[in-house]
Amino acid sequence: MSITAHLLDSVRLPGGGALVNGFALDSRGGGACRALLDDGCELAVHDLDEVFAGGRAPSAVFPLPWPGWDRGVHSVSPDGTFAVFSGQRAVRAVGSGGETLWEYRHACWGPAIGHPHTGDEQEVCPGNEHGSCRVSQDGRFVWAHVVAEPAEDEWEERWVVLDARDGRELARLPLDSAASGSHQLPHPDGVHMGLCIGMGQDGVLLHWARRDGGELTGWDLNEGMDRILMDVHAGHPGFLTVEHSGWDLQLHALDGTVLAEVSAEAPDDCDPPCWDYGCGFVDAGTVIASTIDSAEGPEEARHWLLDARTLEIRGAVAYPTGPVDSYVRPLGDGTWLTWDDSSGTLNRWAAAAR
Repeated sequence: MSITAHLLDSVRLPGGGALVNGFALDSRGGGACRALLDDGCELAVHDLDEVFAGGRAPSAVFPLPWPGWDRGVHSVSPDGTFAVFSGQRAVRAVGSGGETLWEYRHACWGPAIGHPHTGDEQEVCPGNEHGSCRVSQDGRFVWAHVVAEPAEDEWEERWVVLDARDGRELARLPLDSAASGSHQLPHPDGVHMGLCIGMGQDGVLLHWARRDGGELTGWDLNEGMDRILMDVHAGHPGFLTVEHSGWDLQLHALDGTVLAEVSAEAPDDCDPPCWDYGCGFVDAGTVIASTIDSAEGPEEARHWLLDARTLEIRGAVAYPTGPVDSYVRPLGDGTWLTWDDSSGTLNRWAAAAR
């Protein structure tokens, strides 16, 4: 069965591919979605509805603190008054005027333990490893994945909660990881935060935590799971994951219990394709996922709509423009994004009414 997609909006947006292929989408539990676009010098914040309505001016612009550092997953406060940057040797908060509000120093993400620095805070060390940070839903806290100062040449990573006003550490949780990168995802309940740590060929670690008073209560879901945290929705108490190699999608309760599972669809006469890393909630009742990377050609690329509670496949998406070989980024409000790399166009879609 095919489900026809309706094109709602289309706009040329420099750097907009990061909304679909990276971590530039900032969605906060049913509120407006924002684009956090990094051009190498500045982080520009755009309201997506305003972008599709023709607005080109960002609502806020923050200078990037470290020239040459193009890693880390950054965050902007809900009210847009400050941004927090995940650097190689520090987490830094920057105000709307470009001023540094505070800085939380940590060990270097560079992979050689104990390597020397020149003392120049702008120095970027070799290595692509990085952490991430996320401002809480209420704007009061910053959750950051950082490297601890080494003790006896032992590598230790931590998940810390900082006071958003001054960067003071409020709580920490030691992590048994060696990250190549990470991202964080706040649950719409405003209490829980998810942390997904990619470790390259060594797999993926998934943690959830909440702050209870002055302590962090955390739990990892890594016993044989090797799953990537993909999305949450206010209509669901849990979260959606994809297996590291793309073999299946799973819907979980917040404690990790599997509520539903689906493998990738495939014709009977070929090897099973794999799900891509771009998937999530179109709305409370619908999940969208894709099998782009496993397609033998662009004409075989597919996006699929699934029931959000059972993960039963409803059908493949049929686009009026022909096959779309972009990854997909759902917005949770009944629409999803695709990116046309050749034209630099961001498209927003919805399932056509029957």
